[in-house]
Amino acid sequence: MAVKVLVVEDDVLTLELMEEVLTSLKVEVRALSDSEQAAALIKEERFDGIFVDLQMPKVNGFELARQIRASGWNKSAPIVVVTGEDDAKTMAKAFASGATFFLQKPVDRQRLTNLFKATRGRMFENRRQFVRMPLQTEVTCQIGHQTLKGMSSNISQGGILFEVGCPLSSGTNVQLSFTLPGQQLKIDARGVVARVDQKQRAGVRFTRIGTRELQQIRDLIGRDDDENTEPRTPVVT
Repeated sequence: MAVKVLVVEDDVLTLELMEEVLTSLKVEVRALSDSEQAAALIKEERFDGIFVDLQMPKVNGFELARQIRASGWNKSAPIVVVTGEDDAKTMAKAFASGATFFLQKPVDRQRLTNLFKATRGRMFENRRQFVRMPLQTEVTCQIGHQTLKGMSSNISQGGILFEVGCPLSSGTNVQLSFTLPGQQLKIDARGVVARVDQKQRAGVRFTRIGTRELQQIRDLIGRDDDENTEPRTPVVT
């Protein structure tokens, strides 16, 4: 599956060049010249990476980067700041706003190609956090003094979807226990209910999970990716 990126640049010629170059590199590109539209889009759609011009009317690049980092969908996405400035003060401010990489203007094909090749690994890793795989395992859910048991539907590095037979409310803090196929170690995790679907299944986003337990999940998803080349769907949590 192609890397999916958002490019936000108010200079039309630069935007068209970036879209053309990235598309030639087999990237799925969403190109916007309006930073207000981009600010709305990052709250509705997930991207593997985001290119942001610093100097834009309406919402400038610093503010847009801050909004990306505060968003539920794209807070971990690598942000490539596109700028003609190279002074230390601008760079420090951009990093403080959430920037991950810099692309200097004027943008040319070779510079953009080299930058993308250097950042592609981070973009794939960001996507992998949200890749889900089918999983049926018993889940024990503790809410205060109440204990519920149910069955999971799928799992990702960031959370788990399961049904406990009664509705849960979004925002509820929960403690979960479950095991993975072929594993002896029980996984204990804390989380928050991020959504409840029409089947009354709760999507829980992990807020606290041990390093060893998280690695088990990564290994399970990694093995599944090696055995199955079909594209997977990002989890909505």
